[in-house]
Amino acid sequence: MSDYVSPQIKRELAVLGQRLADLRLALNRTQAETAQQAGIGVSSLRRLESGENASLDTFLRVLTALELSSDLSSWIPDAAVRPVDRVKLSGQQRQRASGSRIADSRHGAASAWAWGDESASAEPSE
Repeated sequence: MSDYVSPQIKRELAVLGQRLADLRLALNRTQAETAQQAGIGVSSLRRLESGENASLDTFLRVLTALELSSDLSSWIPDAAVRPVDRVKLSGQQRQRASGSRIADSRHGAASAWAWGDESASAEPSE
């Protein structure tokens, strides 16, 4: 796995870390107290607050210690299946992605049918 972190991600990590530090200070908590409540080491909290890469587990533990984890699932929208898709899937939920048609054409699969291309089949060959 690569250690490269894009500039955009670095900025986001720095902003999140600073906000966590600011909130911790606003709650009048030391790094040692917060780390103990989170069940992590002080050095892990320092890395997180300084915007360095930290584990998701560490991040979630600190959010919980700072009483910010009441509804984390709301951060990611529910990917509920649309009624039309549910009919296509016979009431089942999608278990995997089929990939894009563009990606398929790059790997040697037949291209998708287009208007005015009546000679091509509607389904890609396998």
